[in-house]
Amino acid sequence: MARIRVALLGASGSIGRQTADVISQWPDHFELVALASGRGGEGHQALVSAYPTATSLIGGNAEDLKKLALDTSPNIVVIATTGLVGLPATVAALEAGSAVAIANKETIVAGGEVVMQVARAAAQRTGSTLLERLRPIDSEHSALWQCLEGESFKRVRTLWITASGGPFREATAAEIADARPEQALRHPTWSMGAKITIDSATLVNKGLEAIEAHRLFGVGMDQIQILIHPQSVVHGLVEFQDGSTKSQMGSPDMRGPISFALGYPERMATSTPPIDLAAHGSLHFSPPDLTRFPGLAVALDAGRAGGAAPGALIAADGVAVDRFLEGDFPLGAIPQLLRDAVERYGVRPSPKSLSDVLALHEEVAAFATEWRGVW
Repeated sequence: MARIRVALLGASGSIGRQTADVISQWPDHFELVALASGRGGEGHQALVSAYPTATSLIGGNAEDLKKLALDTSPNIVVIATTGLVGLPATVAALEAGSAVAIANKETIVAGGEVVMQVARAAAQRTGSTLLERLRPIDSEHSALWQCLEGESFKRVRTLWITASGGPFREATAAEIADARPEQALRHPTWSMGAKITIDSATLVNKGLEAIEAHRLFGVGMDQIQILIHPQSVVHGLVEFQDGSTKSQMGSPDMRGPISFALGYPERMATSTPPIDLAAHGSLHFSPPDLTRFPGLAVALDAGRAGGAAPGALIAADGVAVDRFLEGDFPLGAIPQLLRDAVERYGVRPSPKSLSDVLALHEEVAAFATEWRGVW
């Protein structure tokens, strides 16, 4: 049996490194044919040494990543890049017949219907499902996908996305608003890149995940709910119309969702440790506080509004997080910037093409870079 050919875009990041680890555990099952990193470094060079036949790219632009994904003829392209640099490669890979395992929020949130139309067309051409062509790696969306396997999406009542609550789960509104980078980067559960760690601190990431779920699973935004779950054992739940609920549980280790996406429809053995429910003793759930975490409220409103609002939201968020990490303003300014960007640009219709998506992103990013609020 031929090995599955994998192109890994964003190889030196957290998801990229863990993807490479999963692949290394199944050398007879996977062949890493391409790897791309924004900055290179020791991690990238280690992969080059481990996979000398893989085509290597450091610091490539969007067109370079697209060419890499096409020229190496992968069966699966893993999009673990940040921002929209991987968007053209995602679209091109789907159109060329490759499956895409996606760990990048911008691609689905900003790409919106442009990406989903391409994924649906790819599924129709191959006689498969949308989720077989566009496979979520985020732990929450992987959990929902696993719960929905074999189920009718028409029978879904509610999708529940869990959140650890981040480093400020028990902080006051004033403490959260005044927080500085060194505080916001102390995530209590997950080891992630700086961007997603800050999004977790503001809970903006849960709003982005709700928009992703809305698009991936074809349910209304009003059917998606958030639960604060500090233990990070339950990653997602699906409530059905008959009143039953299915959940997916696992250790807070991204190798589980990665292996499910790479090996689908088979489950592969990994080094991910199983959960010990007896050791946990009890699991806790509570609703998010939108007063203390106004960024989540802004993100959910953008998802409900549709049109250009989700794209404006995520473009502004990328700049806002960078500015926060650079010390331009405290954490409480991020929701203000997001709200101003969504109000300004969200009234526009949804982008109709890849160039429209990128143009909106650039325009909103420029606005966010120059934004000056009051805090």
